Parts: sequence; C-alpha cells; structure tokens
Amino acid sequence: MPAAATAFRTSMCFSSQKPAADSDLESNILTPKPRNILHEHPLYQRTNASISLQFKEKILCLEIMGVDSGRALAQNPSLHTAPLPSIHAIVAFLQSKGIHLKDLGRILGMCPKILTSDIKSDLNPVFNFLSYDLRVPDQNFRRVINKCPRLLISSARDQLKPALFYLHRLGFKDLHALAYQDPILLVSSVENTLIPKLDYLVSLGFSKADAVGMVLRCPGLFTFSVENNFKPKFKYFAEEMNGRLEELKGFPQYFAFSLEKRIKPRHMEVVQSGVKVALPLMLKTTDEEFRSLLRQGS
Repeated sequence: MPAAATAFRTSMCFSSQKPAADSDLESNILTPKPRNILHEHPLYQRTNASISLQFKEKILCLEIMGVDSGRALAQNPSLHTAPLPSIHAIVAFLQSKGIHLKDLGRILGMCPKILTSDIKSDLNPVFNFLSYDLRVPDQNFRRVINKCPRLLISSARDQLKPALFYLHRLGFKDLHALAYQDPILLVSSVENTLIPKLDYLVSLGFSKADAVGMVLRCPGLFTFSVENNFKPKFKYFAEEMNGRLEELKGFPQYFAFSLEKRIKPRHMEVVQSGVKVALPLMLKTTDEEFRSLLRQGS
C-alpha cells in the first residue's frame, strides 16, 4: 500500500483529540462538534444519530481497518468503553513490531480482545516470548503473528511458556517449526487440549511412546477434535478398512484427510479394484496417480 494511502487511512482512524469523560457523553451528543474527515465518510453518515461522536469514530476506525465492528464489539464488550487513543496506541505498538496496517483487519477481526489489551502487561511479554524463548528475529514477528494471531491474546506466563515447556518435554525441539509452522500448539491448553489428545491416542491401543511419536510426525493431531475427527475416522479405519494400529503409527496423517471426500471414496475404489494399496499411497497420491496405481495392480 502506498505511503500516502496508509497515512490517509491512519489519519481517518485516529484523532489527536482526547476522549471526553463519561459525564460529557450527553453533551457530546447534543453539542455540534467541528467536522473532520471522518464526518464525510459514508459509514459515518449511516450511523445512528443518537450515538456519541467518540463511539461513531471508534466504529468507523474499526471498519476502515477492515474489522467488522459489530462482531468485534460482540466478542469484546470492553471495546464499548475503550477510548480511541488507547486503540490508536495498540495499533501503533503493533506497527512498531513490524505488523503492517493491511494485516490488522484479519488479526484484529479474529482476536478483537487485542484492542483492549494492556501493552506493557499483555502484549510486550508475548513479543519477548517470541524473541527470547522461540528465538524469532524481530523482522519475523509479522510472519509468526499472521500465522497465529491468537498469540497476542495468550498470556506468556500462563499459556505460552507452559505449552512450550510441555512440547519440549515431548520432543518438539525444533523452535523454528513451532514458531513458523505450528504456533497453534503454543496457544493450546496443556491440561484441556494437548494432554487429552495424547491420552485418547493411548486409549486406542497405542503405547505412550508410539502416541508421542505420532504427534511429533504429525503435530496437527493436537488440533483435531476427538468427537468430530478421531472417533469417526478411527471407527471407519477399524471396522470398514480392517486396519491395523501399526499402519496408523506409521502414517498418523491419516487423520488429516477428509473422511467423506477422501478416505471413504478412495477405500471403496481400492476394494472394488481388488488391488492392495498401502495407506499412505491410497490417500496422498493425486487422482491421476491413484488411478494409475489401481490400473497397474489389476
């Protein structure tokens, strides 16, 4: 985005005027205010006339950044009373960390709680965690945050560091992979997500060591739902495919494929062809490669 356009958008969002106190809200509604560039915007013209100037500017600011203001206010009620200068300060802080203005619509739309965070106690510790614990260079903050915006609403002390410690103990030694490929694992609860997923794999008959080996090869297993993913796919694997645990141990990526769109159709074609196809080849190959395997085996 050209610098002039960025400056224009920023100037529209953030006024240098200080917000009025709560006791002044009524007068803000009734007393004519000097017009600025915000007042000419069509979104501003459509807002309810009974809403205060400060609130209108806040809504317009969110919309201009690409954030659905209604959804953001519903998900983060604290935004109703957040002063515009504090939102401006948070945006300026994120930009100082390398986050681009064009990224904010998606980041803040996904996690509107960021807009009412405390820079010193909430946001700074997250960037310190990225820098010192994950060894992410400053210039790569944007890449990591865009990959997982939820990092910015996670407590470095209570969530990110305990998750990293647990994952490290399991065998996740590659900090680069955790930062750039699987940061979602860092915002997952150790007690409520990571441990239960591992325990479920063990309950299927895998040893603890085998279950750990599976999540190390396919970290996405930690993100799958037990009820909506693991259970129906394992049921089909065990009952319809007569599969063996050893196959899943060697190819845990099975759980990453769609049951209805990939696993069932491919399995039925294999059964109809009478050709024996290894699980990875059955699911990983392209349609053309898969058909070729069946033709060669028949």
